[in-house]
Amino acid sequence: MDTIYFIYSFIFGALVGSFLNVVIFRLPDEKQSLIFPASHCLQCNTKLRWFDNIPIFSWLALRGKCRTCKAEISLQYPVVELCMAVLSGALYRHFGPSFTFVLYFLFVAALLAITFIDLHHQIIPDVISLPGIVLGFLGSFFNPLVTWQQAGLGILIGGGILYGVAMGYALVTGKEGMGGGDIKLLAMIGAFLGWQSLLYVVFASSLTGSVIGGLSLLMQKKDSQTRIPFGPFLSLAAMSWLYFQDGILAMWRWYLGVM
Repeated sequence: MDTIYFIYSFIFGALVGSFLNVVIFRLPDEKQSLIFPASHCLQCNTKLRWFDNIPIFSWLALRGKCRTCKAEISLQYPVVELCMAVLSGALYRHFGPSFTFVLYFLFVAALLAITFIDLHHQIIPDVISLPGIVLGFLGSFFNPLVTWQQAGLGILIGGGILYGVAMGYALVTGKEGMGGGDIKLLAMIGAFLGWQSLLYVVFASSLTGSVIGGLSLLMQKKDSQTRIPFGPFLSLAAMSWLYFQDGILAMWRWYLGVM
C-alpha cells in the first residue's frame, strides 16, 4: 500500500509540474492569465488535446514537437514535470501522508517555479515569495520540524542577512548587487525551514553560485558585470537542507571533530 501511495505522489507531482510550466511562462507577463487560454502550441496556437498534454509522456511520444505544426516544444516542460514528480515522491518517503508533506510540497513547488522564472527573467515574483512567507510562518504552528519561534526568527534573520549584504555592497561599490526578490526569497526559506537552516543555505548557495556562475561567465566569455540570478542557488540549497538535513549536520559534526 505504501508503494501505491508513493506512485500516487509521484504522479501528482508530475501533474502539478505541468501547471508550474504554465506559471513559469505566463506569470512574469502581467497581460497573461494562468487559467485562460487552455494549453496550446505557442507557434500555431492549436489547442492541445488531452493525450498531448500528459506530463512527461506526451513530450516523449511527440518527440518534442507539436503534432500540428512540428514546431519544437521546449525541453523545459518535461524537465519541470519530472523534477516536481521526483521532489513529491521524495517528500512522501520522508513524511508520508501528513500535513508536513502538504506544507513542504507547496514549498518545493514554489522554489521550482522561482528557479525557472529567475533563470528566464531574473526576477522573483512577489506573488510567490510574499504569500510563501505567510504560509511558512502559519504552517509552523502545525509543523513538527519547525516551531513558530524558529520560523519567525527565520523570516527576520533571512531577510536581514541578504538586506545587509545588499546594502553593504551598494555602499562599497555604488551598484546594486542583489535584488529585493532574493531577500524575500531567503525570508520565505527561513519561514519554512527555520533560522537554523540559514547559515547552510547562504553558504551553500554562495559557494555553488560562485563556482557555477564563474564557469558560466568564462564559457560565455562575458565580463564580471554580467548579472547571475541568485534565486536558483538559494532554492537548490534550501531543497538540499530539506531533504538531506541529517546528513549535512552529520558532516558538520564530523568536520568539527576532525578540526
